[in-house]
Amino acid sequence: MDKPQNIDQCMHRSPLTITQEKNIVDAVERMLEYKLTGLTVVDAQNNVVGVISEVDCIRAILNAIYNDGEADEAGTVADFMTKQVNSCSPQDGIVEVAESMLATKQRRRPVVSDGKLVGQVSSGNVLWALMEFSRRKVKGH
Repeated sequence: MDKPQNIDQCMHRSPLTITQEKNIVDAVERMLEYKLTGLTVVDAQNNVVGVISEVDCIRAILNAIYNDGEADEAGTVADFMTKQVNSCSPQDGIVEVAESMLATKQRRRPVVSDGKLVGQVSSGNVLWALMEFSRRKVKGH
């Protein structure tokens, strides 16, 4: 292998997701439980409709608290998610996705095929793939 190949070689195939109808507290609890910085938001057919980050959740909870409400009154995932999603396909090159992550300062990407979520790739997955490439190169190609 001359260089890292495709995203399908390093992506996580069963990422945790959430639906847009869920309360924002559900997103927060899932992120805290699994130590995640964000979740991909999908519809009933597993189409990607957005992403929700820790920062989005902080915004939601702070807004509720400042308005003398409770966290569970903050709203739904749809109210705070980012609808403009940078995704990639399983066939996208690791280097290209890494460069895109650097350019957008986003640490994770939903992996989409035919409009459906098939996985997720994180900056950690990409870093692992790049290190594997580096190790192979040092060991003699």
